[in-house]
Amino acid sequence: MAKRKDPLVWGLVLVVIGAIFILENFNIDAWDFAWRFWPAILIVWGASKLIEGLKNRPEGPDKPQPPSAH
Repeated sequence: MAKRKDPLVWGLVLVVIGAIFILENFNIDAWDFAWRFWPAILIVWGASKLIEGLKNRPEGPDKPQPPSAH
């Protein structure tokens, strides 16, 4: 499933960068906003990776199997 999400993430990155350039063309200082809040982007990205990792983890801890009756 990771192969499906990677293009989505890169597509989103390209859209955001394109939007920043368009805002700059309209004399809106979007780079200042992006520069101030870039740590939030890292936090959201890291949180999404953690959530993805937790979803892909096995349901429960490995429980010892009861001895089989012979």
